[in-house]
Amino acid sequence: MRTTRLFKMLTLSLALVFALTASMSVSSFALGIKGIYPPWCKNGDPSIHQGYIFNAKTVDNNPDYHGNISAAILHPKSSLTLYIGGNIFFVLPHLVKAFMKKYPNVKHIFYITIPPGILIRMWKHNDTITLGNLTMRVVPDVYMAGAKKLQYTNKIGMTEGPIVTYVTNDLEIMTYKGNPFHITGLKSFMNPKITLSMPNPAWEGIAKQIKASLVKAGGKKLEQAVYNYGVKSGRVFLTHIHHRQTPMRIMEKKSDAGVNWYSEVKFQEMIGNPITGVKIPASQNTTALYGAAMTKGAPNPTAAKEWLNFLKTKTSLKIFERYGFKAPNNNFKNTY
Repeated sequence: MRTTRLFKMLTLSLALVFALTASMSVSSFALGIKGIYPPWCKNGDPSIHQGYIFNAKTVDNNPDYHGNISAAILHPKSSLTLYIGGNIFFVLPHLVKAFMKKYPNVKHIFYITIPPGILIRMWKHNDTITLGNLTMRVVPDVYMAGAKKLQYTNKIGMTEGPIVTYVTNDLEIMTYKGNPFHITGLKSFMNPKITLSMPNPAWEGIAKQIKASLVKAGGKKLEQAVYNYGVKSGRVFLTHIHHRQTPMRIMEKKSDAGVNWYSEVKFQEMIGNPITGVKIPASQNTTALYGAAMTKGAPNPTAAKEWLNFLKTKTSLKIFERYGFKAPNNNFKNTY
């Protein structure tokens, strides 16, 4: 009798735990997940002016800060500082090396490769950004993003002078090697069983192009299935830094697929990661035109002009072409 009562109480307790777990909302689950990732100390940064606070959960974004920041700050007249939209991070090591060979007067280069919208926020916060408990301030000489974004930064006074356009890029679906989910194109994203990692429209410029391509492929219904209902249901994860998070999530099998630039898929394949691409036909694709301009009040305007001139050279184009970028033509209509 006593054993039976004990068994009933245990069963009731387990049922209660199951019910509570099952009723947890997506938001409450997310709040629990946030506690896993640093910084755990909420007031660990003693900086008075923290600038724009940019903590991308689930990804270490430190690899997007390149070079010796002290050298750039202490020796601005022999340095070059670049704010660069993150999706060309893999091109920069080769590009910087070739530039410094041609312009030996530039002794130090410091560059940041995060979403262009975040870089604008950083500029608006006195060129200051906080990562976890680290605050840094570095004034740029050049800003690089989609050409249309440069028109905006010229308008708000972040950049000035001519906008240099240098390469174009197309969209491609990124998925796990071998395409185990049998994704045939953007219409496959209607499948509610396919989980996606997609750029956040709030700060990642590529999201605008992706939305346009989704509409081309399946109308507003497809665009809403991904960026509205998909996000609300939890099957679509919105990234902070798509060029880091999407390939990582796919390789960790947290997401089945996502849309990135073609060059990003090519780079992952080149370095041997288990990533493959699914082509988006030209009729559904949206091409980006990349641009650059000197920032207003650039610490080293001479080096900034040299960098902008270098982007237009055959040497620069050849480096970009290794990763699938193409030269712009006079008939190209910019959509990015």
